[in-house]
Amino acid sequence: MGHRLTKIYTRTGDDGSTGLADGSRVQKDDAQIELIGEIDELNSCLGLLLSGSLPSSAENILTRVQHKLFDLGAVVAGIECEPIEVSDVEVLEQQIDEWNKVLPPLKEFILPGGNISSANCHLARAVCRRLERRMISA
Repeated sequence: MGHRLTKIYTRTGDDGSTGLADGSRVQKDDAQIELIGEIDELNSCLGLLLSGSLPSSAENILTRVQHKLFDLGAVVAGIECEPIEVSDVEVLEQQIDEWNKVLPPLKEFILPGGNISSANCHLARAVCRRLERRMISA
C-alpha cells in the first residue's frame, strides 16, 4: 500500500510550483501538471456519475475506468505502475457494444441533458475529450 496522506494541504505550492513523484518541482501550469489535472477532473466527473443511480454493469465498468485513471495519473506523475493496456480499451468497447445493441440507431446528435445521469455522462464525455487533446499536446 502507498503512503497515506495525513494533510490535505502543505503550503509548499504557495510559490506557484508543485511536486512530482521523483521529488522535483515544476510550475503548476506545466503541461505535465495540466495533464494530471485533466485526468483528475475526468475521474471526478465519473465519481459524480457514479453517485447517481446506474445499472450495475455501468457501475462496474466506470469504477474500473476510475482505477485505470488513477494509474494513468500516477504514470504521468512519474510513478511506475500498470499502464492502460489495449485489453482495457477492448473491455470498455465490448461493454459499449452491448449497450448499443438495445438502443435504436442514432439519427442525430443528442443535446446534453435529459436527466441528471445523462447530463453527467455528457459532462464526463466532454472532459474526456479535452483530456485526450491535452494528452496529444503533452
